[in-house]
Amino acid sequence: ALAAEKDGTPVFKFPRWRVKGKTIKEVAEAYKSVGAELNVLPFCTQFIPMDIIDSPKHGSIIYHPSILPRHRGASAINWTLIMGDKKAGFSVFWADDGLDTGPILLQRSCDVEPNDTVDALYNRFLFPEGIKAMVEAVQLIADGKAPRIPQLEEGATYEGIQKKENAEISWDQSAEVLHNWIRGHDKVPGAWTEINGQMVTFYGSSLLKSSVPPGEPLEIKGAKKPGLVTKNGLVLFGNDGKALMVRNLQFEDGRMIPASQYFSAGETSVVELTPEEVKVAGTIKVIWAGILSNVPVIEDSTDFFKSGASSMDVVRLVEEIRQKCGGLQLQNEDVYMATKFADFIQRVVRKLRGEDQEVELVVDYVSKEVNEMTVKMPYQCFINGQFTDADDGKTYDTINPTDGSTICKVAYASLVDVDKAVAAAKDAFEKGEWGRMNARERGRLMYRLADLLEENQEELATIEALDSGAVYTLALKTHIGMSVQTFRYFAGWCDKIQ
Repeated sequence: ALAAEKDGTPVFKFPRWRVKGKTIKEVAEAYKSVGAELNVLPFCTQFIPMDIIDSPKHGSIIYHPSILPRHRGASAINWTLIMGDKKAGFSVFWADDGLDTGPILLQRSCDVEPNDTVDALYNRFLFPEGIKAMVEAVQLIADGKAPRIPQLEEGATYEGIQKKENAEISWDQSAEVLHNWIRGHDKVPGAWTEINGQMVTFYGSSLLKSSVPPGEPLEIKGAKKPGLVTKNGLVLFGNDGKALMVRNLQFEDGRMIPASQYFSAGETSVVELTPEEVKVAGTIKVIWAGILSNVPVIEDSTDFFKSGASSMDVVRLVEEIRQKCGGLQLQNEDVYMATKFADFIQRVVRKLRGEDQEVELVVDYVSKEVNEMTVKMPYQCFINGQFTDADDGKTYDTINPTDGSTICKVAYASLVDVDKAVAAAKDAFEKGEWGRMNARERGRLMYRLADLLEENQEELATIEALDSGAVYTLALKTHIGMSVQTFRYFAGWCDKIQ
């Protein structure tokens, strides 16, 4: 809308286009006042009646996130995941009285990855490729080359999944079917089950390809095997013995938590805001008020979603906070996990203070007096952000090659440890903070790593000399010194977008 206004394009912002099923006259008049030759509609407006969107010259075209006619209606892309389809995509078609039954203009498809969610499909394909396709469709119409391919009714489904009662999980199924059911209902209406007498909704499902991590058992109604609350999430089991993991849980009161915190939820104390943080909270309150225009006053107890906000408002909230609060980068999950205003401010403040980061790393060292200093060397496996003993407890001697002496006993990683490390690395790469932050921030962190290497280069070179037998001065200048320069070189490339 901002870009359109700068180009002189008329922009209208209405909270709704109809009341009690009747079109608001003001909206209809504003819509028709631009005299458009062609109406190009995203799927979220496809239900506007034809008497509003009618264009005498070309008519209207609609984008719909589905490969018609396989699935139709508001839940089409959800059913793509629920049914385990290997292909997803979208259609651009000419609007008729049925709105998503008109002739097809063009279609685009993509492969569905095993752990794709609705959000993932939108971000990777449906949004970016959909924009390109709509541009192409308009150009085809302008050139008089736009086809009108009749749709087939055979195989078409219209069933919606918007009712919560229809999203209950049936547990006597394979892990893959359970995973498809959960990811297909994410974020609306949310697949749920009963735990300890209350409805709990699951979000962020992925198939577990590695070994099952240790965790605390959690009884789930209807499930033959208890779930496991682990450091990374809640592990669930299918009737085929295979497993999946969900990352977030939502309770009946709307509260959402990381699944890993199921047994510790509610233990966080309330932090007192500094004067600067109070100003940030005031700015955010104004943003909430702008989005929740039907709420007279934003109170601490105001619930974002119960006040009428939708998933699109989550995107708007995150973006406006980034723009107006010094570039503070939140994730959509931050909103879902703190839906009440007071809770949301607490979450934002903790993020500003860095308190949402991992707890301090616990490291066991072996210490040696070498080169007129005390060097401390970790000797355990480093897996998923933690130092830990090998799964089977085995160790081996690491030798100083200059004199054959034993430096210390080091954890001897087993196949189980390797599987855990690879799975953790894959998860961090695909879903961790590094992939979500912007390139400039990645560069800043790499510069910081180079600085830390340089600050501790004498200690690192001493350890390198001990462990590899390298001459100390060579290790200082080359092994460590050139590592510092390498990190700085690539840090400089991070924000060179060309």
